[in-house]
Amino acid sequence: MIRMSLRDRAAVTGVGETRYVRDTDKSVARLTFEAALAAIADAGLTPHDIDGVVPYAGGGVIAEDFITNFGLPDLRYSALTPMGGASAVAALQNAALAIAGGLANHVLITLGRGSISAGGRATDRIAQMPQFRTVAEFEMPHGIVSPAQFYAPMARRHMELYGTTSVQLAQIALTCRSNALLHDNAMMTKPMTLADHQASRMIADPLRLFDCCLETAGAAAIVISAAERAADLAQRPIYIAGVAEGHPDSPSAITQRPDLTRLGLAKAAPKAFAMAGVTHADIDVAEIYDCFTFIVLCQLEDLGFCPKGEGGRFVADGRIARDGALPINTHGGLLSQAHMAGMNHIVELVHQLRGTAGARQVADAEVGLVTGYGDLGDGSLAILHR
Repeated sequence: MIRMSLRDRAAVTGVGETRYVRDTDKSVARLTFEAALAAIADAGLTPHDIDGVVPYAGGGVIAEDFITNFGLPDLRYSALTPMGGASAVAALQNAALAIAGGLANHVLITLGRGSISAGGRATDRIAQMPQFRTVAEFEMPHGIVSPAQFYAPMARRHMELYGTTSVQLAQIALTCRSNALLHDNAMMTKPMTLADHQASRMIADPLRLFDCCLETAGAAAIVISAAERAADLAQRPIYIAGVAEGHPDSPSAITQRPDLTRLGLAKAAPKAFAMAGVTHADIDVAEIYDCFTFIVLCQLEDLGFCPKGEGGRFVADGRIARDGALPINTHGGLLSQAHMAGMNHIVELVHQLRGTAGARQVADAEVGLVTGYGDLGDGSLAILHR
């Protein structure tokens, strides 16, 4: 049994983002460096203070790029967490472990995505991932080539088993859009109604256009510091109380699993909650990875906020609204703010716990969680507190 706990050994001390847009002439490297410098400055540090880096595995920026461009004199630790949309939150665990082990004091985590017209689409990246070998051999020849098509059978199975409806999924999209309207760095600025959602075209039955996330160019970054150093920096430290990652059941092909509706997050959740020493009732705000509305619903179940099969009813009564019992995706999420593969979710949670989210602020937010979801079901979870 693994007994080591990372509780409160490290804290988020800096966050930074670029503007989020659909297209840009800036390279992924330049975007990444802009966000990184913003996060370092936010922490009250300089690049020379950074002694660990965890870049985004799918972004093409590596440790040596930071050494070359930032002139890092003492980079002692670098790693990648190649888990697709679960990478950013999994990197929190990675950084906290490096700090707890004495390998680094300030770890920079970055994530950048480039122009869609230059090949930055999620489908292009996904097709290169090793775990897609089975899917590429047996499913892609039949035309199943995009994320929406991978996850549509999961949603349809949930509907058949539990009576989940498209109107219930719409509540997630509507919540994210409502929150995005309060964010000055959100891509979607037009209100959405239930009628709008239901009238949007079908992408992969039962997922409609407004059930699907955005494609975005931009970057986000955070700095993780040792707890004993965090209190002396520029911002209020936001401590990492519990972290975990979980991987889905075999095989890689989602449609061939015994249970299409169980994610890797189901394995991670009990570990993170136990490490943090909190209960579900203690969570004031949750930033849930939302590549598709159904994935949010499924994660809420696998996190334990409601039993499997009751996610549709859980989200349908206003519980996930900004003034509800469990506010989610207060920045608008991947559905309406931007697709930064979950890094923007971490940035938002930090703002919520700092109390600096402005019009989006959840009153008295002290404890929050953030999730990541990888392309074939990988899950990552972090519970943070101020």
